[in-house]
Amino acid sequence: MKRIALAVVFFLLAAALPAQEQEQEYEEALAAYQQGRIFVAAQAFIKLAEKGDKKAQLFLGNLYSSGKGVPQDDAEAARWYQKAADKGDATAQFTLGNMYSTGKGVPQDKAEAMRWYRKAAEQGLPEAQFDLGVMYDTGEGDVQDKAEAARWYTEAAGLGNARAQFNLGLLYFKGEGVPQDKAKAARWYRRAAGQGLAEAQFALGILCEKGEGVSQDKAEAVRWYRMAAEQGNTNAQASLRRLTGEETPGKPKP
Repeated sequence: MKRIALAVVFFLLAAALPAQEQEQEYEEALAAYQQGRIFVAAQAFIKLAEKGDKKAQLFLGNLYSSGKGVPQDDAEAARWYQKAADKGDATAQFTLGNMYSTGKGVPQDKAEAMRWYRKAAEQGLPEAQFDLGVMYDTGEGDVQDKAEAARWYTEAAGLGNARAQFNLGLLYFKGEGVPQDKAKAARWYRRAAGQGLAEAQFALGILCEKGEGVSQDKAEAVRWYRMAAEQGNTNAQASLRRLTGEETPGKPKP
């Protein structure tokens, strides 16, 4: 039994060594990139990616996408993202979903984009959860389902994604995919507005001005309109002028 136990220990140690070596090589490649030795880093990432290192495959995809250290090549970027995505890397899955959504480096295919967004979303990536929600919301992936959109917006919103918080607020305001609840709409708008999302600031201003979902408060409406207006939101600028006569630095040129 002792011999078997020792054999198992030696096997595990032997299996761990290549992984440790690859991790060290990855860190060295990353350090070279951060030091501005882009070509050296790219060659190191190519070597690691060809060995099957998914982090290197993702990084190499980024290099081909940007043209840093290698020729810019969207199709080659997609090929490496695919390899990392197949190994379960959530960021690669999300990025590949974006490429299929836009037709960048691969044939445009919204259903395929949705498939990759779902894989990344199920791993808890809020950006993927948001984009999957959008596809269900708009029907871009050939399946429109407001309740499913609300589910994925809720996941992303809970992880702090401001755009998901705003879109979830919209669904509650309209009663699409969820029971209509303007108080909940206001709460989600407020969370997104607090993160600086101009559309949410403007929407929250409307609710405060009209007293929908919150107590009517013109001063609070003006406050949110001003925040959105200063970011260049033209609707907020118009509302601010209507209530106060103020012009804002973000006013568009005539």
